[in-house]
Amino acid sequence: MTTHTSRLRQIGWLVLLGACLAAFLALTFKVNAVKSDVRLVERQIIAAERAKQMLETEFQTRANQHQLADWNRVEFGYSAPRADQYLEQERQLAVLGTPRGIGAPQPIRVAMADAGESEEEGLFDEWLGSDDAKQVAVVQPAEPSRRLASSLAQRLAQPARVSVAAAEVGQ
Repeated sequence: MTTHTSRLRQIGWLVLLGACLAAFLALTFKVNAVKSDVRLVERQIIAAERAKQMLETEFQTRANQHQLADWNRVEFGYSAPRADQYLEQERQLAVLGTPRGIGAPQPIRVAMADAGESEEEGLFDEWLGSDDAKQVAVVQPAEPSRRLASSLAQRLAQPARVSVAAAEVGQ
């Protein structure tokens, strides 16, 4: 009988050890599931905090826009641009400018005279020995007294003086 009871005792210990191992595995899986849920909730909390920060920033930005609009309207008298405030040409912009200073360099001016050439004739006909009369544009600078006395708007309102001279080329 002692062998029988010792055998039962060994089997009992093995069953108890198996039950403890099963409980340990079940508890480990449960702990890992809870940890996974906790991580998921932490990610959701972080996402909610970021969304809250974005909403706070948006709210502050919009509040500042309203405050700036109030300041612009009341304190400074600013308003949104109207259609009649846009300029159509460069001369209108030049009217708003100031005249050049006394020591300022001369502006670069380019003049081009229509020679009456067709598109087929090349730019280098005069080098090739063409006998046609060509027109050459010469830009004459304005006299210094006019330059200093008149404003930029007045000077730009009048076209630059261009004299066109006919020259015989290739002779």
